[in-house]
Amino acid sequence: MLALAAALGAGHLVAAFVGSNASPYLAVGNAAIDLTPAWLKDFAASTFGTADKAVLLGGMAVVMIALAVVAGLISTRRPLPGQVLIGVFGALGIAAVLTRPDLGQIALAAPAASLLVGVWIFGFLHRSAMTTDTSTGRRRFLFAAIGAGIAGAVGQWFGSSKDAESSRQAVTPLVPARTAPPVPADADFAKLGTPSFITPNGDFYRIDTALVVPQVRAEDWSLRIHGMVDREVRYSYADIRDRPLVERIVTLCCVSNPVGGPYISTARFIGVDLADLLNEAGVRPGAQQVLSTSVDGFTAGTPVSTLLEPDRGAMLAIGMNGEPLPVVHGFPARLVVPGLYGYVSATKWVTDLEVTTWDAKQAYWLQRGWSEQGPIKTESRIDAPSGGVRAGKVRVAGIAWAQHTGIDKVEVRLDNGAWQPAVLSAQVTTDAWRMWWAEVDAARGSHTVTVRATDRTGYTQTDQIADVVPDGATGWHTISFSAA
Repeated sequence: MLALAAALGAGHLVAAFVGSNASPYLAVGNAAIDLTPAWLKDFAASTFGTADKAVLLGGMAVVMIALAVVAGLISTRRPLPGQVLIGVFGALGIAAVLTRPDLGQIALAAPAASLLVGVWIFGFLHRSAMTTDTSTGRRRFLFAAIGAGIAGAVGQWFGSSKDAESSRQAVTPLVPARTAPPVPADADFAKLGTPSFITPNGDFYRIDTALVVPQVRAEDWSLRIHGMVDREVRYSYADIRDRPLVERIVTLCCVSNPVGGPYISTARFIGVDLADLLNEAGVRPGAQQVLSTSVDGFTAGTPVSTLLEPDRGAMLAIGMNGEPLPVVHGFPARLVVPGLYGYVSATKWVTDLEVTTWDAKQAYWLQRGWSEQGPIKTESRIDAPSGGVRAGKVRVAGIAWAQHTGIDKVEVRLDNGAWQPAVLSAQVTTDAWRMWWAEVDAARGSHTVTVRATDRTGYTQTDQIADVVPDGATGWHTISFSAA
């Protein structure tokens, strides 16, 4: 186990200089995420929620400790069996780094260092355990423990010195030339149990594939637009920051959000029109998608036609709720495309836009069986009541959404009875959610209440239950409550 700690510490130290994701622990974790089948990802997300990455890292730690114990047990007489096992595990680290799209060949130095140190320390400690001089053996074990701790600590210190938060704090206030419409007092029914209309940054849902949040400083960031364009262009953060900024209120929703799920939030995003940047590059005829790439290698494919719609409002966002993007939400820049699920549109830490066709390139989730197109479906959710209530008039409240279309009507029913209309909040923009509330007569006992929404095209959400794969869940949200 001490040899394992030394190996990981050495790899983490070298990774601080060649790329944090080259740390073998993280590289293997990222590879596990990439190789996990869609059904298992869905199980992890539904079971563990946003803690799925912590569960993965914890599970990896348990496996590595178990392997370390096995390495010791099979090496009671000579170190070679354990060293072979360490070598196999080290090779996995090297293979994981090789598959990372965000790492170059120099990054192999991290798993190589981990492999060499692990094998050497294992042999060194094995000899120490075999010596008859117990004081010498103890000093060697102490030396290995201190060395492993120092390596890990120094690697963490150097890695954290590149953190993006200090760069984010240095960004001057973002003042949009075009502001979003004001939010009226009746835009939500928070007193009745709905969320606030604008989601605070700390409460905004986070779903992504990043095992460790990428740390990108604004001064090091750039955005490249290339592919099927008349001219390749590259923008620095200052280039984007100095353009006339626009503010839009947009509700984002994850395609992994189950019926009635929590993965939906609304914010004031500040940035520039993505269509302007694409037009400056000059999109060529025949282009079908913009493949956006994150600094950590994640990709998403967005229809060119959607991004170039004059009233779509697709953005390269650099601000969120009046401040620079939080690091966990994509600082320095991310994409925001109203009306599309995030898996095809909302790339965080975005650094590359390639204008291409669907046949030429497949984005991350398309390779895993998800749909090519990802329009957000008309849905609704019940947020209150959340527990027992008094019999009689019971207030039910929640949210409904049909981004870029708008909600026209929400209805509720008690115990499979008749549908009755709900009161809607003021509509701020068709790109944001809309709150609702209704009052039902509930006698003493257990009850169910169901909600459905109708959007402005006249479409009423279906009651047919569909899984989140391949293009988002459907169905009516129903909750149970008791009245006393």
